Amino acid sequence: MNITVRALNRTALLTVAPFIGIMLWLLLSAPTLTLSDRAFPPAQAPEAPQTAASELSVKLSRAQETATLTGQSIQKQIKLYNQTNADMAEISSIASKQAARPLAIYDNKLLSRLGKPAGTIESDKLRAQLFYIQAENFKAYALKVLLKSPDAMTMTLGGDEAGKAETTLEAVKRHKAVAGINAGGFADGGGKRYPLSTTIVNGEYTSGFQASYSDLFFVGLNEDNKLIGGKYVTKQQLDRLKPKFGASFVPILLKAGASQTIPAKWQTSPKRAPRTVIANYKDDQLLFLVTDGYNEAGSSGATLEEMQILLRRFGAVDGYNLDGGGSSSLVFNGKIINKPSDGQLRKLPTHFLFFK
Repeated sequence: MNITVRALNRTALLTVAPFIGIMLWLLLSAPTLTLSDRAFPPAQAPEAPQTAASELSVKLSRAQETATLTGQSIQKQIKLYNQTNADMAEISSIASKQAARPLAIYDNKLLSRLGKPAGTIESDKLRAQLFYIQAENFKAYALKVLLKSPDAMTMTLGGDEAGKAETTLEAVKRHKAVAGINAGGFADGGGKRYPLSTTIVNGEYTSGFQASYSDLFFVGLNEDNKLIGGKYVTKQQLDRLKPKFGASFVPILLKAGASQTIPAKWQTSPKRAPRTVIANYKDDQLLFLVTDGYNEAGSSGATLEEMQILLRRFGAVDGYNLDGGGSSSLVFNGKIINKPSDGQLRKLPTHFLFFK
């Protein structure tokens, strides 16, 4: 047993002896270990991180630059837009003046025939010019009207009700108009005065449509402020013209500048009398003629043939005879211009009125 232990001890000593020797050598010789510089490379200084504030400042700077460029571009576009508008306005103005020249020339031609206006009413709605005419057998008045607005002219019923009547001056004052002229014929019945035949006010038939018969006609204005007139057999025929207002009487005097045949009855019944006529021009201006006469017996005033002569002389296109005699009425600027044959204005059921 002891032999075995001793053998093991010897074996262990022999096993660790080399290690013990190495340790003794290291302790006694104290060797020095040197490392090269490459073993420890110098540490590099870390980059300074960009702060959030500096990043925001850069973005704001870029945004401001973009905004400035955008603003400059917008200003250029606005300047170009304004210049384009100014150029277009100038072109439009020149074109408008050029387009108006023929109308002005035509109007000057009309004025050369009518003479110098005795009075003028002008506004954004209309231009109404009054002229005095001295013929061989009578004195007359002409009213040339340029309608600039749809509501510059209308036709009213006396008292605004069929069967009632009032003078043209009363109608002018009641509706605050600047001028007025008597309109269509009438028929009395039951103590009332009714418009003759087809009559339209504000686009509505006051007593239905009545087909034209004998020499009776309808005359008025349509929705485009243009004079329409003639004989109409059916309501549909008249409705196609879109009448805004109008009245009826006899006879037709002028069509397309040519005198129409005056029916024998109206050549002598009466021969001379106060007259009221409505007509138009090529440029859609209206012409009204009113003549004086001392009575309705046929000894004073104008004949219908003389009215045709005046219409042609003044350059009218279409002309229609309205109610005359004591009915002839012309009010301008609040004053009665003609000399009513009754000595005063007659109460009538229809009136043409003009508004400033």
